[in-house]
Amino acid sequence: MKKIKMLAIDLGASSGRGIVGTFDGKRITLEENHRFPNEPVMVAGQFTWDILRILHEIKTSIRNCANSEDRDIASIGIDTWGVDFGFLDKKGHLIGNPVHYRDVRTVGMPAASTSIVSAEEVYGITGIQVLELNSLYQLLAVQKDTPELFDIAHDMLFVPDLLNYFLTGVKQTEYTIASTSQLLDANKRDWSETLIKKFGLPEKLFSKVVMPGATCGELLPSLQEEFGGICPKVVSVCAHDTGSAVLAVPAKSEKFIWLSSGTWSIMGTETKNPVISEKSKAYNFTNEGGYDGTIRFSKNITGLWVEQESKRQWEREGEKVSFAELATMAAASEPLRCFIDTDDARFGVPGNIPKRIAEYCRETGQYVPQTKGEIVRCILESLAMRYRYTCECIDEMCGERIPAINIVGGGTKEDQLSQFAATACGRPVYAGPVEATALGNIAAQAIAMGEIKDMWEARQVIADSFEVKTYEPEMDKVAAWDEAYGRFLKLIKK
Repeated sequence: MKKIKMLAIDLGASSGRGIVGTFDGKRITLEENHRFPNEPVMVAGQFTWDILRILHEIKTSIRNCANSEDRDIASIGIDTWGVDFGFLDKKGHLIGNPVHYRDVRTVGMPAASTSIVSAEEVYGITGIQVLELNSLYQLLAVQKDTPELFDIAHDMLFVPDLLNYFLTGVKQTEYTIASTSQLLDANKRDWSETLIKKFGLPEKLFSKVVMPGATCGELLPSLQEEFGGICPKVVSVCAHDTGSAVLAVPAKSEKFIWLSSGTWSIMGTETKNPVISEKSKAYNFTNEGGYDGTIRFSKNITGLWVEQESKRQWEREGEKVSFAELATMAAASEPLRCFIDTDDARFGVPGNIPKRIAEYCRETGQYVPQTKGEIVRCILESLAMRYRYTCECIDEMCGERIPAINIVGGGTKEDQLSQFAATACGRPVYAGPVEATALGNIAAQAIAMGEIKDMWEARQVIADSFEVKTYEPEMDKVAAWDEAYGRFLKLIKK
C-alpha cells in the first residue's frame, strides 16, 4: 500500500520539534526527527523571538528528512502560538525580530484603545476576548512608540506565515492565526476594514487571508539545492496550534466540547458561525478560526500549571516526587474537601503554590489541605469544577446541552482529572490523542494533498490510529459532586 509522508513543524513558546507523519491510507503514525529549544532573547530592553534561529532549526528538521528514508516527504506544515508577527520592508527583508507577546510594550494599551474604538464595538466585530498580548494592542504600541516602523514596513506576517515566507517567498496570512489578532471580522472571515481604518493602521500591512489547507508554495530553488533536490510543497495548515489540535479531536458527532489540556487549558466547542453576544462577552469567551471556516468558541482556563508548579516547589524544598506518586497520594485523600479558583491571579505566577493554596482555603473558610496528596486532589477537583462551569456556560450560550467532552494534549495522561471531569460535568469524557497539535497539522496536509477527503474523515483516521480512553460519570458520586459544585460557585462568584 502506498504511503505518503509529511513533515509537521510544531512550535511552542519554549520548544519546537519536527515530526514526520506517515499515512498509509488507513492510519497515521508519527516519528519525531528533531527537537530544539525556543529561547526568546532580550535585546535593547525588548523581549523578542530569535526567528532566524527558529528558521535554522526548521531547516535542520527538513535536512534530516532529506538525508534519511524520509527524503520523499510530500509536504511541510508549520503551526505556532498566536498573535505575534514580524514586519518586512518593500524588498521583502525582515525588519527586526518579532516581539514576544510577553513584552511590556502593550501594558495599558487595551484601556487606551477604548478612546478610539469602544471595547463593545471591537468585540462585536471580532468576537475576541480582550488580552493585553493581542496583535491589535501590539500594533497600537508600535503606532505610539515607534511609528517610523510603519513608514518602512510593507507587510506584516504572523510567525508561521513569516516562516512559510522564508521557505517559499510567498506572503499570505492563514485564517486561524489571523483570527487571534483581534482585527479579523469573525463573520466575514477577513480583515476588518472598519477597525483597521478607525485605529489608523496601515492597510498595506495586511496580506490576503487564506483558509487552512491552501498551498503556500514550493521550497525556494536555493533551498531545494541546499537540501539535495527535494521539493515538498509548503501547506498553510491550521497555523494556530490550538486550531491544529481541534482539527485532530476524534469527535463522535458534530456537537462536542473540546479541551486542549496541558500546562494551560483551552476549552470550547466548534460552531459554524461566531457566537457574539452580551453573555459571551461577559463570560469572556473568544471566537477564533478553525478548519473549514469553523469557529473555535472557547475560553482560556488555568491548567495543570498549578500542579506542575507545586511539584517544582516541593523539589526546591528538597523533596523529590514523581507525578505518578502524587497521583497515588491524591487518590488516597478524602474527596471534595476544599477548592480553589484556579484562575485566581495568585495561582498564575511562579512561586510557592502549595502555600498559596493553603492561604486561599484559610481565607475562604474551607478545610486547609495538609499533605501533598490533599493539595493535588484539591487542584484536580478544582480544575474539574472549572471545566463544569465552562461547560455550563457553553451550553447556555449555544442553547443546548452538548453531550460529550473530548480532551486532547498532554493532560490526557492525568487519568484522575479525566474521571473527575466526567463525574463533575455529568457527561462522558473521551481522552486522547496526546499529540493532537502535530496530528492536526499532518491531517491538514493530508487533506490538501488529496489523501484524506475532509475534516471528518481525518478525525476518523485519527480515532483509528491512536488510543482514546473513555471515562463515564460515576453515578454513585454525582450527588456529592453536585453539592460540592454549589460550594465552588460561591468561591468563583464572590
